[in-house]
Amino acid sequence: MKIIECVPNFSEGKNESTFELLKESVKSIEGAKLLSLEPDADYNRVVVTLAGDEKGILEAAISICKSASENIDMRSHKGEHPRLGAIDVVPFVPVKNVSMDDCVAISEEFGKRIATELNLPVYLYEEAAKFPTRRNLSDIRKGEYEGLKEKLLNSDWAPDFGNPEFNEKLGALVTGARFFLVAYNVNINSTDVNFSKEIAEVLRESGRPKRDADGKIVKLNGETVREIGKLKAVKGMGVKLEKYGITQVSMNLTNYQTTPIHVAYEAAKEEAKKWGVDVNGSEIVGLVPLEALLQAGNYYSGGKYSDEDSLVELAIEKLGLSTLNPFIKNEKIIDYMI
Repeated sequence: MKIIECVPNFSEGKNESTFELLKESVKSIEGAKLLSLEPDADYNRVVVTLAGDEKGILEAAISICKSASENIDMRSHKGEHPRLGAIDVVPFVPVKNVSMDDCVAISEEFGKRIATELNLPVYLYEEAAKFPTRRNLSDIRKGEYEGLKEKLLNSDWAPDFGNPEFNEKLGALVTGARFFLVAYNVNINSTDVNFSKEIAEVLRESGRPKRDADGKIVKLNGETVREIGKLKAVKGMGVKLEKYGITQVSMNLTNYQTTPIHVAYEAAKEEAKKWGVDVNGSEIVGLVPLEALLQAGNYYSGGKYSDEDSLVELAIEKLGLSTLNPFIKNEKIIDYMI
């Protein structure tokens, strides 16, 4: 059996009736299953995880995105997380007996169909990108929804599918194929988001602008000089989490084999200490591969444990994954759900 994961991110984190409609839209799709739906009110965003075979995952992605298009309106949307549209990003991920090329082909078919059916500009990113400038999601998102109308006037940002016309209600959509991404947030015990922003800039691979002794950004031939971050295959930013009275270093681990979860967590703790703030656990948004938690368990056990259950439980404890919400392994580890 071929298994593909699809992780649509929608710009709605509060409306329960919308969440129920999203769930309902995929119930009757043969060859696909909804594994999780995780909203966040501060981010005003919901992350959905679907899994299925080649045909099932495509039809499920189309169906759930149509449902979102009917129930989300960007004209009134506000939230902490960067976003380009109501259906912000729809990646396809190889899980079992399927190649990255297979997922690229599925994302292209999805992009063609959804652009036509919703009259929506669609961009391809990561492994499906047609241009080097479009591999990185953050580059495509620059200017966000508020700057999209002007961005579409620039021929360099003509969509891969659909017309370069601003859809006021839905914005634009990004799709593509990528390695399994772990959405990982480290909790900072402070209401001052500047601490989280500083830590994120030091850790993320893209780093931050270099500054001189007077604090001015250094430029060379008109281009900003950057200080490269500490962690490879990591994207990051600082965000507020008002409902808990904390902030977070919000990271995307784009390859957990290059930078494992425990490495990101310990690095965040080290940087937080320099700023005199405490780290209080972390959270995984969406699902996580078993392998990623076993890596952490092995690190923290120092060879003391070898059985799977003990390693997973130790990882959950040491990473503080249940600090904000209970981490239920049978609902969070993708290997246990498929």
